[in-house]
Amino acid sequence: MKRIIYSPGEPAGIGPDLIIKLSHSKLWKSINFPIITIGDKNLFEARAKLINKRIKIIEIDDLTKANKNRTGTLQIFKVIKCVNVKPGKLDKKNADYVLKNLNFSIKTCISHKSTALVTGPISKENIISKNKNFSGHTEYIQQITKSEDVLMMLASEKLRVALATTHIPLNKVAKKINQKLIMSKVEILNKDLKKKFGIKKPNIKILGLNPHAGENGKIGNEEKNILVPAIKKLRKKNINVSYPISADTAFSKKYLSNTDAYFGMYHDQVLPVLKALSFGKSINVTLGVPIVRTSVDHGVALDIAGSSNSDTSSLKLAFESAENLIK
Repeated sequence: MKRIIYSPGEPAGIGPDLIIKLSHSKLWKSINFPIITIGDKNLFEARAKLINKRIKIIEIDDLTKANKNRTGTLQIFKVIKCVNVKPGKLDKKNADYVLKNLNFSIKTCISHKSTALVTGPISKENIISKNKNFSGHTEYIQQITKSEDVLMMLASEKLRVALATTHIPLNKVAKKINQKLIMSKVEILNKDLKKKFGIKKPNIKILGLNPHAGENGKIGNEEKNILVPAIKKLRKKNINVSYPISADTAFSKKYLSNTDAYFGMYHDQVLPVLKALSFGKSINVTLGVPIVRTSVDHGVALDIAGSSNSDTSSLKLAFESAENLIK
């Protein structure tokens, strides 16, 4: 049976607010697969009162017993009790709550291939207080699924961007990049654009690391010594990739019109462009793993948690995409 699991993320953030609000939207009943929220029902009951939304909660102890989605109704599976939560205020005691919910969700998707995972925003700061090695959803999913490599991609109707490196300091990016990494990530991107997005021959644009893509070694050698040799090998594998393009012109109309995905070298090289064009209307998709996982494109928004100001647009798109990817 196909279904979608929602792991709401940080309980003090807007993850709980979003699913409560979304359950009152037209989307809720239009999703053909049962949506199961992983969490503590007390959290959702309390949050619903704060944001002035009436909800009915059905606790289930068996995921196979989930029914069709009904307006204003949440089907909740409890993994662990949540510590008393104050919206907008992080509590280190809840780091374990977030991790255990996420861990259960990932493992369920591994054992049930017809189950997709949608994740809400997490506080890395809070989780790191419990798990110092935690760097983000993407890497954690790679660890639990025991995947050889993984790729973080954000997508909207206008743009898709993927990353060679994710949540690492900028001064470590150049040392991290090598031919093996570039080839592995681009091969994942090419494969999943075909398999999951139905693009027969993806057109992938590779961004240079340095200004002006290195100016043939005048402003850094990474393009000349690492990217170009890797691209030549990828082209021999019949993968349609560009030679390094300067990031300052890569998103012009000239390139946008014939690009299926951009492959950037670091987080803030490509994400600001995507979010400037599509913030709230894009999603995070994990590629290279044996499960379907989509997520919102924003953070925990502690400043508006427990209010009526959260926007469900990105979560709505995450659910729609998850449904399409497991069909």
